[in-house]
Amino acid sequence: MTFPHTLKTSLTGLRTHRLRSFLTILGIVIGITAIMLVISLGEGAQELILDQIQGMGTRTIVAIPGRHPTGPSDFANVFLDSLKERDLANLSQKSNVPFAAEVMPVVFGTARLSSGSETYQATVLGGGSKEKDNIMQKIFDLYPSEGEFFTADDVRSRSAVAVIGDKVRRELFGEGSEPLGRKVRINQRNFRVIGVLAPKGQVSFFNFDDMVLTPYTTAQHYILGRKYFDRIIVSADSEKHLRATVEDITRTLRAAHNITDPDKEDFFVETQADLAERLKIITNALTLFLDAVAGISLFVGGIG
Repeated sequence: MTFPHTLKTSLTGLRTHRLRSFLTILGIVIGITAIMLVISLGEGAQELILDQIQGMGTRTIVAIPGRHPTGPSDFANVFLDSLKERDLANLSQKSNVPFAAEVMPVVFGTARLSSGSETYQATVLGGGSKEKDNIMQKIFDLYPSEGEFFTADDVRSRSAVAVIGDKVRRELFGEGSEPLGRKVRINQRNFRVIGVLAPKGQVSFFNFDDMVLTPYTTAQHYILGRKYFDRIIVSADSEKHLRATVEDITRTLRAAHNITDPDKEDFFVETQADLAERLKIITNALTLFLDAVAGISLFVGGIG
């Protein structure tokens, strides 16, 4: 059978079965488009995740309660209460972690805020402060557009003071408002607004525009009702000391928790690079799955 005859037969078949031919071509086009779209979305998601993680800096290390999640069943262990005040004290000692530039506990949760007749659900993030500067401000690279951050005295005395995000300011007080010195009610307690963050957006999964920042002691005692930490963040003094600092943190926490078997650790320690790599694996797996689905639709369209 010659090529012209084959082509003529094919065109005749297409004209005879126009609807089926149209649906077959449509299936192929949709399959190819889906594959291209999935690849683009996967690459875009990875870039977005990496940008958010790098917003905390490459020298940032995070100690997290619970066992390192290796599967879906392990994620519940991340919410354990294994990091406490003694761990913060141990990690803050230079003899234990000599290359640590900053050590800060973090607690977080959601709370209903109110001011006058306005109410708003926001994330509360509690952090620490030194005598001369605010650690939370340094680690997350935050700057107030108005007012100031809380101090070490506020942390010690559990002061009911708050720094609010730009969106929280707009939702509670209105666009262009002056909230400094005004009261925000959180969990039946009045907090005085001492600062408003400049618009910041997302940094390592924290949307600071939609947050209320308080001393961690205040958040623990008056808002969240807990004595443990959700994270302890350590900033190494340089990138070259990053791995040594991770090892020092791990060794210090093992000693404090009387752990000799690494398989029984009730915490895990991650750098921003570790977190980025773990999330990259997850997004790659999701992209492969969606590619397979798109490929099946392309195959079905091709044989239709």
